[in-house]
Amino acid sequence: MLAALSSLFLSIPSPSRNVIEIGPLTLRMYGLCIAVGALVAVSFASRRWVARGGSPDDVGSIAIWAIPAGVIGARIYHVATDWKTYQGDWGAALNITKGGLGIPGGIALGAIVGVLVVKRKGLPVKDLLDVAAPALPIAQAIGRLGNWFNQELFGRPTTLPWGLEIDPQNRPSGYEAYDTFHPTFLYESLWNLSLAALLVWIDAKGKLRRGELFVLYVFGYSLGRLWVEEMRIDHASLIWGVRVNIWMSAIAGLTAAGILVWNRRGSASAPGVGADADAGAWADVDAGADAGAGADAGAGAGAGAGVADSSEERTPQVSVGGANEGASEGAIAGDDQSTEAELPQE
Repeated sequence: MLAALSSLFLSIPSPSRNVIEIGPLTLRMYGLCIAVGALVAVSFASRRWVARGGSPDDVGSIAIWAIPAGVIGARIYHVATDWKTYQGDWGAALNITKGGLGIPGGIALGAIVGVLVVKRKGLPVKDLLDVAAPALPIAQAIGRLGNWFNQELFGRPTTLPWGLEIDPQNRPSGYEAYDTFHPTFLYESLWNLSLAALLVWIDAKGKLRRGELFVLYVFGYSLGRLWVEEMRIDHASLIWGVRVNIWMSAIAGLTAAGILVWNRRGSASAPGVGADADAGAWADVDAGADAGAGADAGAGAGAGAGVADSSEERTPQVSVGGANEGASEGAIAGDDQSTEAELPQE
């Protein structure tokens, strides 16, 4: 007993099984983790949206389109960044049961489709992006647990007390002699949960302009992915000797930082940069403005989208500041929610 307890505190054991069998039904823990993450995210985001005066059905109706798009985008990203694997057998690229999913691609396409649905419904784009911002890392944190059950996407060998035990058959070539590895899935999960909490706290301060919370999420996730990706030892495509995901994280992070700086240009001399200033500078993105450009579409475009955009009256849906933390967005869980297939997140 003492030996078992000592072993437990000197390393993290990996699950011996990655499936749950209920009669004839087989549930794969990887897919289950992704599905649970998506559901929690949608529920969390919906509560945040309702707190801002929105309809409780809005987030769910958007997620119906955004989540499948996220899965497709994640697959496209994986194939594009690991295309050599499918040379000579491009049909296999369509078989997601034997491939992977890339979170950056899932976020990108899921967000694009989500924005299109939001505009079609005449809802405020930037406000819904802000509602989704803390929900996405929560979904990703839960989904990453699937890598634990699959014993995949771990980091370099380590003797730290929280080293992850990996079975010999799951160790990469050249690392067969090592027993414990950095649990990069856990590092990323903890980073994402911390990011979600930070975003909720910042949102409650009411100092950001509309849409900036989502941009801050992109920056925060990219920053965390940089150092986590650097620790991983699984196979990956390289550009100039650097993993593709590191390049993508750096580009996404720098782009997000640039958008934040651009949006804040000249704000130092302005009387205020919080909710009041935002109401004038970012009057309407809901009907016609690009979600990331920060341009003002004006009252006419806002009326066409069904959103009041006068300086004297705003709809409850565009309440600025996001003082309510509550809910989560499954629009982009970033991964497949099928419980029938093991799809390693990248």
